[in-house]
Amino acid sequence: MQISFLIHNAYGIGGTIRTTYNLANTLAEQHDVEVVSVFRHRDEPVFAPDQRVRLRHLVDLRKDSPGYEGGDPASKEPAAVFPLHEGRYEQYSALTDRRIAEHLASVEADVVVGTRPGLNVHLATETRRGPLRVGQEHLTLDTHTPGLLRQLRKVYPRLDALTTTTEADARAYRERMRLPGVRIEAMSNPVPAPGISPADGDAKWVVAAGRLAPVKRYDLLIKAFDKVRAERPDWRLRIYGSGRQKDKLRTLIDQLGLYNHVFLMGPANPIEPEWAKGSVAAVTSTFESFGMTIVEAMRCGLPVVATDCPHGPGEIIHDGIDGRLVEVGNVDAIAGGLLELINDDKRRQEMAARALTSSERFDPARIAERYEALFGSLTGRGGSVNLLHRARGSLLGGAYVVRDASRALFRSPGKGRTA
Repeated sequence: MQISFLIHNAYGIGGTIRTTYNLANTLAEQHDVEVVSVFRHRDEPVFAPDQRVRLRHLVDLRKDSPGYEGGDPASKEPAAVFPLHEGRYEQYSALTDRRIAEHLASVEADVVVGTRPGLNVHLATETRRGPLRVGQEHLTLDTHTPGLLRQLRKVYPRLDALTTTTEADARAYRERMRLPGVRIEAMSNPVPAPGISPADGDAKWVVAAGRLAPVKRYDLLIKAFDKVRAERPDWRLRIYGSGRQKDKLRTLIDQLGLYNHVFLMGPANPIEPEWAKGSVAAVTSTFESFGMTIVEAMRCGLPVVATDCPHGPGEIIHDGIDGRLVEVGNVDAIAGGLLELINDDKRRQEMAARALTSSERFDPARIAERYEALFGSLTGRGGSVNLLHRARGSLLGGAYVVRDASRALFRSPGKGRTA
């Protein structure tokens, strides 16, 4: 089966990029997979894809590249297809409209997957007849403006399926959007096993990671850790990430006299070794469309204390079993959740072991199997031969075993077009 992902910029840093590569890399074990990036702004991607995944771009933004297209007059004209109310609209243009349309009109794939609302609009309206059109929602319905929602309601009915990262958001789409005939499914983001030994739970470090942005509420985490410091001065906090709130957070740390207890570490890639150096993870967001860092920490053997914000944490953490859910915006509740695990070594170790086990459900092999089943059921529903039946694949012990692989819709990895 040929699968083509369309993404904003596969050369940058972000949860959608990591998720796309995690899924594409796993599907490429048995399928012909490509990732098509609308933009390319650097020579090499931050997250290198599997060698079996073809990576190509539509618009080159590298000024020192022979293919640089920033001077094309069409790049200065506003986009007409990419939605005006989409968050990335200012980066799109008549040039991207044209390039995306040309790509979708000629794409050689059985399934085309869009990875943000604006690209899903292109996907729904411009993909040639034949491929399944699958849109992914990596944010949530509630985050979209009324103007964007109006446009999505007009074109999303042309999709074959729409996936969300949580069941809560899938329910919102089913109940509030008029999408007759569109399959709406919750598909968790895939997070691979870290490939390192899990945390041993003895280090006196709390770890947090993510963009230093207002929605992450690291100011609350720092204030909560001031309370932790008062009771347990032997514990410390590391916050990994970059963003516009760095100076503000640094000032808060100094005002509270926490400069020997709270450390802004900057970005880290890979992040897994940093999780493994801690014993407890913390997430204090007011909103999480999924919660990649929660799963990453759990996969490294850390119990997570997270605010019970919409939508992801409550679907990832089993409260009191493999982590703790606390009230959103409540400094005392955050501090209490951290101290509960800091002060009880046995409870912390038990939760850590359960976190390691329960987070296996987010393994890319399991998520890829669900996507394969979705693609196959959609093809069968349309009257064509089921894609999965053509390969008669099965998931055994986490590895895909494919029989009759010479069938037309399935190709060995690496065959087909080049990047």
